[in-house]
Amino acid sequence: MAPPSLNRRQFISLSAAGLASACSDMPTPSRPSAETPPNIILIMVDDLNDWVGAMNGHPQARTPNIDRLAKSGTLFSNAHAQAPVCGPSRTSLMTGLLPSTTGVYGHIEDDDIRGASSALKEIVFLPEFLGQAGYHTMGIGKLFHKGAPQNTFDEFGGRHPGFGPKSEQAFHWDKEGTSTDWGAFPESDDDMPDTKSAQWAAERLRRDYEKPFFLSVGFLRPHVPWYVPQHWFDIHPKERLWLPPFLENDWDDLPKKAQEITNLPNMPDMSWVRDNDQWKNIVQAYLASISFVDHCVGIVLKALEKSTYKDNTVIIFCSDHGYHLGEKGLFQKFTLWQRSTRVPLIMSGKGIPSSRTIDAPVGLIDIYPTLAGIASSESPRGSQGRSLLPLLHPETKTPERPVLSTYGPGNHSVRTRDYTLIRYSNGSSELYDRRADPNEWKNLATDSKYQNVVRQLEKHLPAENAAWVDKSQLNISPYFRQK
Repeated sequence: MAPPSLNRRQFISLSAAGLASACSDMPTPSRPSAETPPNIILIMVDDLNDWVGAMNGHPQARTPNIDRLAKSGTLFSNAHAQAPVCGPSRTSLMTGLLPSTTGVYGHIEDDDIRGASSALKEIVFLPEFLGQAGYHTMGIGKLFHKGAPQNTFDEFGGRHPGFGPKSEQAFHWDKEGTSTDWGAFPESDDDMPDTKSAQWAAERLRRDYEKPFFLSVGFLRPHVPWYVPQHWFDIHPKERLWLPPFLENDWDDLPKKAQEITNLPNMPDMSWVRDNDQWKNIVQAYLASISFVDHCVGIVLKALEKSTYKDNTVIIFCSDHGYHLGEKGLFQKFTLWQRSTRVPLIMSGKGIPSSRTIDAPVGLIDIYPTLAGIASSESPRGSQGRSLLPLLHPETKTPERPVLSTYGPGNHSVRTRDYTLIRYSNGSSELYDRRADPNEWKNLATDSKYQNVVRQLEKHLPAENAAWVDKSQLNISPYFRQK
């Protein structure tokens, strides 16, 4: 049986009552609450894996603002993107639909999403739903793939057309089809688009509003190029850096399809990185980029704390997907392994329990119905996600369900607390027991002892794999160029 989906009245009632049980037989309040629904802030960062202090993903991560947010709220430690690619991941978050339903498997122009497939003909995007629920909606930066479709927000502050100031000449890597490079640039934080986005959001929090607001901020870092000013590199001394685990023969037990769809010739691989002694430089640049964006997150959080809205606001923080920094010999996203799909997801603010960690599998697709439940008595039509609100209550007996990620038609990963099944379009598979093998090094898919596990997880593969929509493109891999 599906868990209860809380509406706004129930959420407010639970908050006022100390977050009482949200069991499925919970009675509806006898009369609507007159209390104003909480404001909502959604902060999205680009290409951030679990290298934040609160998730212990890297021992030298310096993310004081994100960590403080996690401590003040609830961290979902087993959250995953529905695609390891910006465009389809963000489309899924903003529509509440899986890539296998919409056919959006690759990047897509924001204004092309609506009507791109039959599933998207009459789609109501998350900001539009909140606007219809009575919210004043504002956004800036990278929220959808580029920024946002026209007229999605009441106010949209735009998005930098690229990924920040770019050095006239590459420092280390200069291949067509990728912004990948790393180095200290520019000189000042003030030259970074993310700084301007944070300041725009902070200014909005100093304004007065006649109704609740939804403020969404999309930061670019740590997306490549890993360019941030020198002082962010200085707090991560290269000589003492910890490097992520890497197994030389990791690919020996993988199906050919795994290599086929992750073969990105314009991205650095482990052979080049080690031959050119760049591994620590890359890790340093990624950590520096994370610390910079954490600073930008802090600008928004500090503005909220100084505002009149600090006690009546819910904050959601997330990334759009993860990133490999040497794991499995890769320096990229675009895979179905945990390093590409796992993301930080934090809820904090009014009505959200503090200092809690939930390790049940959840997805970014669950953000839409969660915010809908906070803001409205209505539920989004056809959403394939489910509200996270019942998980916030330990008393609630909430059935868990695996979380699904997709990379191109027919290629999926299914994750539970303990296992990961990856099934490719040609029928080949990978299975990992993450309790014994957190790095996903030993493929158990053909082990007779695990066939029952495989059969159980197979039941959660999507029944449909919608055709790749014409306007959805992904040209980075030879595999996808053929599609």
